[in-house]
Amino acid sequence: MFKYTLDNKRYHTLNYFYRTKFKSKVFKVPLDAHMSCPNKKDGHGCIFCRNGSGANITDNTLSIKEQFLKNIEILEHKWPNSLYIPYFQSGTNTYAPLDKLKPLFEELLTYPKVVGLAIATRPDTISDEVLEYLKELNKKTFLTIELGLQSSNDNTLKFIKRGHDTKCFIDMVKKLKDNHIFTVAHIINGLPYETREDMLNTVKLLNDLKIDGIKIHMLYISKGTELAQIYEKEPFSMLTKEEYIDIVVKELELLDEKIVIERITGDPIKDELITPSWLLKKFCVLNDIDKEMVKRNTYQGIKVNK
Repeated sequence: MFKYTLDNKRYHTLNYFYRTKFKSKVFKVPLDAHMSCPNKKDGHGCIFCRNGSGANITDNTLSIKEQFLKNIEILEHKWPNSLYIPYFQSGTNTYAPLDKLKPLFEELLTYPKVVGLAIATRPDTISDEVLEYLKELNKKTFLTIELGLQSSNDNTLKFIKRGHDTKCFIDMVKKLKDNHIFTVAHIINGLPYETREDMLNTVKLLNDLKIDGIKIHMLYISKGTELAQIYEKEPFSMLTKEEYIDIVVKELELLDEKIVIERITGDPIKDELITPSWLLKKFCVLNDIDKEMVKRNTYQGIKVNK
């Protein structure tokens, strides 16, 4: 069995990482602080974005404290001995004045059983002032910074209106890692007009940067997005489930075995989804990735020429 898993997986699972580090079951608790994004100044944002990354938020009409307590109340019923990491998931969570960020982050650190903090943001929204604060925060708790990259192809980043280039991402990863801050990258497979080589090159870059963790998503098209308008006018090729699985397995083979795999598929909202419908069967996708790795007799960090 692969040494970085407790779930009979062939890749480095988040469950293994947390249980090894904290000697307990740990849950990331998704939160929505109603943060905006610098990429929305013109009223658009990334072409695939609808409402930010809030698919798992229990009730974003509640305060941060209420969201957190409501989530852990549910979890405590099934896992009474678990620990928690508040996860500022939705929006760009360093895109605010420091005097607003500090109370948001630090209030939750006072709760029992909170062992860390995870902050999702963009590489172009961590100012020098915020970085200094994150360095101090990292001394108080186990801090994770999640940075959206999506692709290492600058032409793709321009097409999806990402608002930053690959160099910006590389520079910020180096700053975070120089300060020993656990850094996770988000990427998307299947972006319009990208080749298999483009997707693999993105993973190779992250491997070279010695990223700590990665979240791999499949592109999906949601109603009400600019991407939906583009797709309606000129449909582009979307990855089939089989193509996606093949690419993910190859990406896992390319990644160092110590890199934590935090996600390998997406969570579209059914009523908002246009395509691909196969993503709605999340556990089937996960199981099929497992089966393909068994079929190839391959593991994370094992380079197989296929």
